[in-house]
Amino acid sequence: MADFFARSPVVATVLLLVCSNFFMTVAWYGHLKDTKSPLLLAILVSWAIASLEYCFQVPANRIGFAVLNLTQLKILQEVITLVVFTVFAYFVFDQVPKWNYGISYLFIIGAVYFAFKA
Repeated sequence: MADFFARSPVVATVLLLVCSNFFMTVAWYGHLKDTKSPLLLAILVSWAIASLEYCFQVPANRIGFAVLNLTQLKILQEVITLVVFTVFAYFVFDQVPKWNYGISYLFIIGAVYFAFKA
């Protein structure tokens, strides 16, 4: 596995960030499926889930920073966050993306293009 990360640092970064964002999205929004549970319990469970997020996020940033600058890494992170959140919202909360979200995403894709343009 270490060999894969060394040969494909950007791919490894993306995969690790997807895992990281999955856990963070669940931690931030998963408790909204059951708002009757005590707030303290939601906080503690969310915190435990978020701690798993760091197990993926820290290596992702370390690996990615070797080949991307800090701004590129952050913009990549934000795009992945939105994609993971959109999939989560659709499957967990049955929220269908609207046309204006699509337009917003096109602007974000533009940001990625300009951030990675040499």
